[in-house]
Amino acid sequence: MNKLTLIAILLISTIAFSQETKNNNKGTLKFESEIIDYGKIMQNSDGNRVFKLKNIGESPVIISTVKGSCGCTVATKPNEPIMPGETAEIGVKYATNRLGGFSKTITVLSNASKVRHTLRIKGIVVKDSEQIKKTVTSVQ
Repeated sequence: MNKLTLIAILLISTIAFSQETKNNNKGTLKFESEIIDYGKIMQNSDGNRVFKLKNIGESPVIISTVKGSCGCTVATKPNEPIMPGETAEIGVKYATNRLGGFSKTITVLSNASKVRHTLRIKGIVVKDSEQIKKTVTSVQ
């Protein structure tokens, strides 16, 4: 019975080590920033921003899905695999026709070592430039 237990332990250890080695050889995404702060922006202004990323792993990364938390946030993904050492961008567009503060998430799914990344955008959409000036003046 001791030999059987020893064999089982060795088998489990071998499987666990091989899984760890496989994960270490995967691609790894590193984002310049996982949060984009729009700050105070004018209503109907340009809501396009970009998350920059790099594959710092050893294998190509394929981003399968990028999805905003609601219909007011649209994200676009790279269509080609991101090779080791290469950079790429995930585009995001917030609908700036909506007044007020916002905080939205973008979920990124890929075959990287970390399968799911959650990115965030935030800011405040104001009606006119006077609201922006008032805020700057009151802070000083």
